[in-house]
Amino acid sequence: MTVADDTRSRSGAAVACAVLILCASLCIQLSAALAKGLFGAVGTVGTSGLRMAVAALVLLVLTRPTLRGRSRRQWAGIVLYGVAMAAMNVLFYNAVARLPLGVAVTLEFLGPFAVAFFGTRTRWETVFPLAALAGVVLIGSPAGGATGPGLAWGIGAAVAFGSYTLLAGYVGRVSSGFSGLALSVTVGAVLLAPFSMAAAPRVPGTGGWLAVVASGIVGVAVAFSLTCAATRLASPRVTGTLLAADPAMGALVGALALGERPTVPAAAGIALVVLSGAAVTWRAGAER
Repeated sequence: MTVADDTRSRSGAAVACAVLILCASLCIQLSAALAKGLFGAVGTVGTSGLRMAVAALVLLVLTRPTLRGRSRRQWAGIVLYGVAMAAMNVLFYNAVARLPLGVAVTLEFLGPFAVAFFGTRTRWETVFPLAALAGVVLIGSPAGGATGPGLAWGIGAAVAFGSYTLLAGYVGRVSSGFSGLALSVTVGAVLLAPFSMAAAPRVPGTGGWLAVVASGIVGVAVAFSLTCAATRLASPRVTGTLLAADPAMGALVGALALGERPTVPAAAGIALVVLSGAAVTWRAGAER
């Protein structure tokens, strides 16, 4: 392979990674807006557990993962990934229950942002994650009356999301296809099973169950599969910075689905995170 072919190949992988991350972000934010209507009857933890259970069932049927032939190190990654998934879902939904969607997503993004920032190699490369952070600050600034508990849940979700970003690349590399992802989602579903079983009788009728199933498939099974595929194309640093699209997507979905209209500073923040994500994609295609 020539240098030109290698460059084109890496540029194509970077663009594919960006597309996958954007699609995953849209799936997550749409499912969050859908699931928010269940919090009053089912609770945030119960909603998270039911979504994970649906996603685990779908992924297990589709991938049919084998349990044999995996090393202890592989199992450790799978289990830790599942714990990070469960924690991220519960913490994020508790933040969404107390904050506007765009603000909750903004706080959660601090996790993958930290992955991107601490993975930079030169001072020049810090420009992109810093620009993304500036955009996040602009998006979150109009929130005003954010409560202490909401901020605490959001920061907790950020820690879980950062761990999820790092573990996604590892599990995707050491596992065959998406079998490791299916097992990790199953681990998360098992951890939340006591809460999901207690919440199941409180799901409000057929419409509520349709919301649970749709949210689980779109927001967990599809979104996590897209993220897993993306991390196999680029490093956790690049993937973490591309996840800067999450606050922008959260603000957009919040405006369209929940009536949370973005202000001028929020619109400027959206532009910053999108531009920084595009810049990182270009740099990833040029780097070895």
